Amino acid sequence: MRGLGAEPPPIDKMQRTWEKTQEIIKEKVGEQFYELWFRPVELSGIKDGHAVLDIPNRFFKDWIEDNHPGLVAEALRATTNSELKVRYRIVERQDPTAKKQDNLLETRRMRLASKGIYLNPKYTFGSFVEGEGNKLAKAAAGRVAEAPGKSFNPLFVYGGVGFGKTHLVSSIGNHVVDHIRNFNVLYVSSEQFTNEVVHAVRHGKTDELKAKYRSLDLLLMDDVQFIENKAATQEELFHTLNALYESQKQIVLSSDRPPKEIKNLTDRLRSRFGMGLTVEIEPADFETKKAIIQQKASFERIVLPDEVQDFLARRIKSNIRELEGCMIRLAAHSSLTGSPIDLSMAKTVLKDIISDDEKPLTVEGIMKSVAEHYGMKVQDMKARKRSRDVAVPRQVAMFIARELTGASLSEIGKTIGGKDHATVIYACKQIAGKRARDESFNRMMDSLVNKLKP
Repeated sequence: MRGLGAEPPPIDKMQRTWEKTQEIIKEKVGEQFYELWFRPVELSGIKDGHAVLDIPNRFFKDWIEDNHPGLVAEALRATTNSELKVRYRIVERQDPTAKKQDNLLETRRMRLASKGIYLNPKYTFGSFVEGEGNKLAKAAAGRVAEAPGKSFNPLFVYGGVGFGKTHLVSSIGNHVVDHIRNFNVLYVSSEQFTNEVVHAVRHGKTDELKAKYRSLDLLLMDDVQFIENKAATQEELFHTLNALYESQKQIVLSSDRPPKEIKNLTDRLRSRFGMGLTVEIEPADFETKKAIIQQKASFERIVLPDEVQDFLARRIKSNIRELEGCMIRLAAHSSLTGSPIDLSMAKTVLKDIISDDEKPLTVEGIMKSVAEHYGMKVQDMKARKRSRDVAVPRQVAMFIARELTGASLSEIGKTIGGKDHATVIYACKQIAGKRARDESFNRMMDSLVNKLKP
């Protein structure tokens, strides 16, 4: 296969380059994902700063771009010692509608990149499926996108991993870029912001950092919980948010938990986070997950029988990213083998992700889920600490274990920190009382219980 341009690199040299690149990719993603998603990809040519990769079909392209967007370019840079932009060429013949969709997305991706805004072009309000658990968050995000800086500032969106926070935050950015000209937009993770702060302090470039962030019209920052215990980052972020807020510039933040539950955060920064509107994205219910499956199947032109839709919606508990990943895997397998997707294929292809038999719910499993919800370790829950940030999750786990398992009070107490049955009874009374008094806490408990129910 020939690459772009009249003078492609010699085939043997290009092959060695790609083999070394694949070794780096395999080391990063592991044998299983490499064999499934990256081995079928071939380097077709390198010309004018672009590496052209032949890829079996659009499902491979979608999965790689969604799950490892910068990995191939990073691996090629390590192999060739040069900056190369990656361009995928789909080998499989595409129907006109799919090709048009791909071209539109690629055009948007390039336009965003030219502005230095690295948003996912697929994440728009149009592709965000509304359900009971995200209705308020979507409405607030829509209001912010229509009139940034005018209301809900900052907008703080929180929810579990894969619930749709990044999609919603990115939708705001894509809408603003599409509809407001000459608007200075930046999407950044808190980890990247932290790295920039460290670099600026180390190399005496704090003025440049301030100029970059305080001249923004819209700041979108993902996963702000990662600034815990980072004093310098918190200090710079506080002053950045203040400067933007006073200039009536829009701030949008996301986290896996509300501001009050982010540990080791300065009081003034916690206060700044909560000054606007804080909204939760709750786990998707069955109906919302099925609607997401149907929308994704329609967009990707995947024929997915109703029984397979139900299987995915029931077995993938709450992580929408994982749900979409399963669909892409099924579509890729169907495309390569020529076999239609049915329930038997779904169970076989997804057996490493979805168990065919429901595992019985255990106290240990409940502890793990509760710990994930509160952003803590299971070991902390088992420890003898009595602080509120440990005691409440421990009591929640005890309450749910009593509700959903056949374990005795003594067994529950012994598993969750070596407590006796009286402690479990007390914990259950405390949680029952809190549910009766606090509607927000009650909704959170309902969400956790529904997520864990067999």
